[in-house]
Amino acid sequence: MRTVGVRELKAHLSRVLREVQSGETVLVTDRGRVIAELRQPGLSGPALSPVDQKLAALAAKGVLRLAERPKWPYQASPVRLPAGTAAQLLTEDRDER
Repeated sequence: MRTVGVRELKAHLSRVLREVQSGETVLVTDRGRVIAELRQPGLSGPALSPVDQKLAALAAKGVLRLAERPKWPYQASPVRLPAGTAAQLLTEDRDER
């Protein structure tokens, strides 16, 4: 289950609806407060543990925000080396052996 703000929902409605069609449940938030839940018709919500039920209730009240999945699971490293550094290191390593 993930959350999406109203602004993002408007901008990416087709993508969000494809996610819902594939079985994802999406909570829609307005200023951090859950205002709607999108899921496939006829499907009841997933069986939640008691802790998850409490967290969902707190999120619906606006007391807390549920964590969102990152759009990209891995961030590119900010470390940049000059061109040819890898080749130079390999050459040095091979010469030592």
